[in-house]
Amino acid sequence: MSQTGERLGMDALAVVLNGPKALALRHLALRTPTEADVVVDVAWSGISTGTERLLWQGRMPHFPGLGYPLVPGYEAVGRVVAAPADCVHRIDDAVLVPGADCFADVRALFGATASRLVAPAARVVAIDPRLGERAVLLTLAATAHHAIGVHGASRPDLIVGHGVLGRLLARLATGMAGAPPVVWETNPDRVSGALGYPVTTPERDARRDYRCICDASGDPAILDSLLARLAPGGEIVLAGFYADRLSFAFPPAFMREARLRVAAEFRPADLEAVSRMVEHGRLSLDGLITHRMAATQADAAYRTAFDDPSCLKMILDWRSSV
Repeated sequence: MSQTGERLGMDALAVVLNGPKALALRHLALRTPTEADVVVDVAWSGISTGTERLLWQGRMPHFPGLGYPLVPGYEAVGRVVAAPADCVHRIDDAVLVPGADCFADVRALFGATASRLVAPAARVVAIDPRLGERAVLLTLAATAHHAIGVHGASRPDLIVGHGVLGRLLARLATGMAGAPPVVWETNPDRVSGALGYPVTTPERDARRDYRCICDASGDPAILDSLLARLAPGGEIVLAGFYADRLSFAFPPAFMREARLRVAAEFRPADLEAVSRMVEHGRLSLDGLITHRMAATQADAAYRTAFDDPSCLKMILDWRSSV
């Protein structure tokens, strides 16, 4: 493996969740890179208010590999500092690392919130360095694309939630053929910031003929209210992440012959698609990052991300952390 001039230290400062609401910054040993890996020094990482909030709260449904202590996160952006000689990624290339499993003594459920990462070169995505910190949003944009942009998916005409995921869903849907989607948002702090689509509340919206409703709220009790707004033969897409069981009254769903689709995590093709869209000006990542803190303030950053309703997206800055 080629590398920068001095020998790389194979450890990293990482955010570690030791349990619910028990966060620490720890120096962790990194596994030795193989000839299929690159080493990335992280500049910025994002905090997810979906999956990471559930990990923080201790409400994450069981997944293989879940357990504390763990390193969270799947939104890391940095530069390559070591790579195999025949690798597509070169030293100093700007890249996105959508998760890593490279720590010797803790679990890595997503595993990218750290100052340095070792990851398979095939998993790392080259990015335009001019995006800077905004590049952390590419994974969430890919999540939105997977929900509504995959082959055969219905274009949503109602999106529920105007957080970052809801805004990206709305921006993608607005760029498709047809009228812009309607967005529901009940939090007054999140009503502003629309780009070419209307934002309203359920109470102010009388429509009951939506063909496709995409939920980005993560509210497990929302299905009955959405079914009441669905046209016959319509579809509800669950694009959020839900900690509790979802249920709904059967008769309204039966009468509408409703369809229900669960959007899984993004795929490499989704990342490639949204990266091209951003590059060609067909998807904007502007105006979505509202808060920034040094990585050394991670505990305060996580609490702000989850408790401050004005915080759309929190960025951790790792550049001066070591």
